[in-house]
Amino acid sequence: MMPVRVLAVASEVYPIVKTGGLADVAGALPMALKAHGVEMRTLMPGYPDVMRHLAGAGEVRRWPDYFGGPGRLLAGAHDGLDLFVLDVPHLYARPGNPYVTAEGLDWPDNGVRFAALSRVAADIGHGLVPAFVPDVVHAHDWQAGLAPAYLHYDNAPRPGTVMTIHNMAYQGKFAPELAGAIGLPRDAAFDVHGLEFFGGISFLKAGLQLADRITTVSPTYAREIQSDEGGMGLGGLLRERANVLSGILNGIDVSVWNPRTDPHIAYRFGADELSFRSANKAALQHRLGLDPRPHAFLLGVISRLSWQKGLDLLLEAMPVILGDGMQLALLGSGDADLQDRYQAAARAHPGRIAAVIGYDEALAHLIQAGSDALLVPSRFEPCGLTQLCALRYGAVPIVSRVGGLADTVDDAGEAGSAATGFTFGPVTPENLSAALERASFAFHDKPAWRALQLAGLATDVSWRNRAGEYAALYRDLMVSRRG
Repeated sequence: MMPVRVLAVASEVYPIVKTGGLADVAGALPMALKAHGVEMRTLMPGYPDVMRHLAGAGEVRRWPDYFGGPGRLLAGAHDGLDLFVLDVPHLYARPGNPYVTAEGLDWPDNGVRFAALSRVAADIGHGLVPAFVPDVVHAHDWQAGLAPAYLHYDNAPRPGTVMTIHNMAYQGKFAPELAGAIGLPRDAAFDVHGLEFFGGISFLKAGLQLADRITTVSPTYAREIQSDEGGMGLGGLLRERANVLSGILNGIDVSVWNPRTDPHIAYRFGADELSFRSANKAALQHRLGLDPRPHAFLLGVISRLSWQKGLDLLLEAMPVILGDGMQLALLGSGDADLQDRYQAAARAHPGRIAAVIGYDEALAHLIQAGSDALLVPSRFEPCGLTQLCALRYGAVPIVSRVGGLADTVDDAGEAGSAATGFTFGPVTPENLSAALERASFAFHDKPAWRALQLAGLATDVSWRNRAGEYAALYRDLMVSRRG
């Protein structure tokens, strides 16, 4: 097996810093790749939480002026992850969310902050750290999108490059003047084959244009983003580069998401102990103030509250939930209007609807273990992770038929004995309501419901096979560059 060294570049990594699914992937993939002969180190910014977790890290390089202030490159490890950390306090030593201010606005210097991350990634690719010279630089999302661009415009021997799209909606768009300020040739900013994007520049577009390979997080999403609608302005570019674009499904860390060992749930269980889920359902109802009704159909939602996630559609389906005797347990945050509307629904229907605004890791696990079904009504969804956790915990997924949701949930009306949940499309309030009614009917047929749960529990949602696909991609890229 050909050994491979890969530098991953990510703006967040679980369990150190997390705002979304990118962190889960960046945290789990390096561990899974070890079994496939891939040595991966991950470069990330030195946010306050990162620096607290990286006590004792060694200094690799120091700069008196790195994008406007002193900076250091550190090497260390945390929880089995090998890390490089770019410690540049004037760019990253800020509390709270990595990308936005306390008022919810993007940091005005985000372009410089993440250009700095990509620049040092390129320098590591060129041999900045002699002990670790990567064969491949793997950039995740727009925050790392300039890494392939710097490597391209440096006009020097370089490693192969991979660009992974976790969500096309976030593209890293800035004024064209930024290109010169961050050390890229100004011509690149005004070249349609470089960074130029509708009169400005886009970090994501740079990565998609200039990386050797492009991946996204499910096969269906790889097809969707080649359309004008799904590509969100980049569909034409992705159609042009379809020969280097592939979709590799995400997995989940099955050591973290394991109902047999989960410390966050009320009662641990496995496929042969599904009846014990009732104790988790009772604990969830108690914790959220829902009526203690063991036979009520309890829906769980763990989501960002946004238009993309279809959570406005669920509000329109509330008459079905209330009219059919269902309960709803929601955990999430996001759009202020949706937060207010869910809190109002919970106040209007105590015992039936509960809405917890924010994120609570322990509660997320209990919702997976105690809900009868997990609802993901997204308008688009690159992959989705909550439905994978639901399969692992015996919470039957009810999902829209888009992106990775379509690739990971088999509909009870179409898949026969292989069915694992319920899917609906197109994504409308009416179709969502119909899916809820179908699921509610099936829930009261206990043998049929148990069959759905067991099929879900038997599904491989781990990184084992997915990591193998990444390893094969890296090796193919190395062979093609040498040839």
